[in-house]
Amino acid sequence: MVNQLPWTFLDEYRGKVFTGTWPTIPQMFRITVLRYPDRPCFTEYAPDRISLSYSQAYEKIQTLAAYLRGLGLKKEEKIALTGKNSPEWAVAYLAILEAGAVVVPIDYQISMAETKNLLKASDATILFVDEEKAAELTTFCAGFKKVISLHESGKDYIYDLRLSEGSLPPEAQSILESDLAAILFTSGTTGTPKGVMLSHSNLVSDCYLAQANLHIYHTDVFYALLPIHHSYTMLAVFIEAISIGAEIVFGKKMVVKQILKDLKEAQVTMFLGVPLLFNKLLNGILKGVREKGVLVYGLISFLMGVSGLIKKLFKVNPGKKIFHSILDKASLSSIRICISGGGPLAPSVFKKYNELGIDFIQGYGLTETSPILTLNPKEHYKVDSVGKIIPQVEMKILDPNEDGIGEIAVKGPMVMKGYYTMPEETAEVFTEDGWFKTGDLGYLDEENYVYLTGRAKNLIVTEGGKNVYPEEIENRFQLYMEIDQILVKGYHEKDDESAELIEALVYPEQEWLKKLAGTEAEAYKVAEARMEAIVEEVNQKLLPYQKILRVRVLHKPLEMTTTKKVKRFSL
Repeated sequence: MVNQLPWTFLDEYRGKVFTGTWPTIPQMFRITVLRYPDRPCFTEYAPDRISLSYSQAYEKIQTLAAYLRGLGLKKEEKIALTGKNSPEWAVAYLAILEAGAVVVPIDYQISMAETKNLLKASDATILFVDEEKAAELTTFCAGFKKVISLHESGKDYIYDLRLSEGSLPPEAQSILESDLAAILFTSGTTGTPKGVMLSHSNLVSDCYLAQANLHIYHTDVFYALLPIHHSYTMLAVFIEAISIGAEIVFGKKMVVKQILKDLKEAQVTMFLGVPLLFNKLLNGILKGVREKGVLVYGLISFLMGVSGLIKKLFKVNPGKKIFHSILDKASLSSIRICISGGGPLAPSVFKKYNELGIDFIQGYGLTETSPILTLNPKEHYKVDSVGKIIPQVEMKILDPNEDGIGEIAVKGPMVMKGYYTMPEETAEVFTEDGWFKTGDLGYLDEENYVYLTGRAKNLIVTEGGKNVYPEEIENRFQLYMEIDQILVKGYHEKDDESAELIEALVYPEQEWLKKLAGTEAEAYKVAEARMEAIVEEVNQKLLPYQKILRVRVLHKPLEMTTTKKVKRFSL
């Protein structure tokens, strides 16, 4: 059927598997098992390929859910889950929801002290954890019903958990789409961590509605590389894949060599990452082309320009064939779509991937919105935009200035229920008439495409009263391979001044730095001169009030989140 909505197939299962507008997450998985029982579901390649089909995964989920119910769970009881990306993590997540409990995914890379604080704040009564942290957390969680190791460590290995012999499985809880499904603790890059409460309908509606702007298929292979506890990977990889019957391949390390190996072995078609990762991959590709000499580099650059123009004007993608050997060498030839999220991507990077023949998509959202609010359709993308609003999202700009820029506010079925045990903080982020205030500054065009300018709290106000958005300036440095990190911020020359001047904190790319001649001190002198030159080059393209006046070259990297965003509040 022409123009059929991606979620229309759900009508066939309404009244049989679920009732209401949307299925719960366990019901969604059950529908996929009925549609594609033998398709690969959860796969990992390290050290050897291990894969569960949808029907095999479903069986393990049901067994584990029955075990959890046997521990005397009450409805919406909290169960924490922390561990590396793995099939076991995925099975535990779905079993928790199948048992009628609420899953609390916790970042595995944070410190033990932070983990303990989040466990306490979550009111969890059961914990799933990778075995290397199990012993210490078992002691800390002495009052819990159970601490369960996700991986092989004896009796608590999750695939071996079963009801005691002769006992009957407890009756399943009745789960509604409006019930709480997950509490996601997030600090973003600033502030105190809050527990974002998301219902089944928040997550499931967002999953299907996003597919209006992005076509995915049961034959796709998704790569779960970024930490899966994070809302971006959880929804855009994990939940999206199981909604359609696609395969999920779990990446283990954020190391380019390992990533490229996984991409090639698994023949990944859907590659989701953050700007830092895509910048590194693109710089690697362009470096390889430059090494072939000026003539080859000039020819490739010309062909990329022609490829991008054809794609934009005629909606066809010649780059996939023209640059097949380049993409194959970079282990990207099987990729159908790349999606960048978790932070702003420079338009120049977005443009070059599309010129190379990769359908490259940007999205925008927040943990509080499950998270997807916009996606750039590959058939009609706009390089400077973070995408078109997905169906059922209402969006408006609060207090726009003369350029139409203001704080973005939204309504929709994907907007959170609130912050866990924080009614005052919840009230602060909603207007009196129920609009969620994102804290992001931006504007909309006539086709409902969204353009971000920065975070409201990062805004720099200059002496002339001009607003400067540091993220917009930082984007201009993403293709300089000598720079590993850059942060643009305001500073005061005198303590009693309210207006701000603009500076850049730069951490050089360490491999480039090591290749510079001389001692470390001499290398840093060369690096400082190069950073000054790069900033001056960028300054030439900025408006007078946007220009960077001071450059500081750092000897230590800036602290980052696990999704590779600089923690501005740590400065």
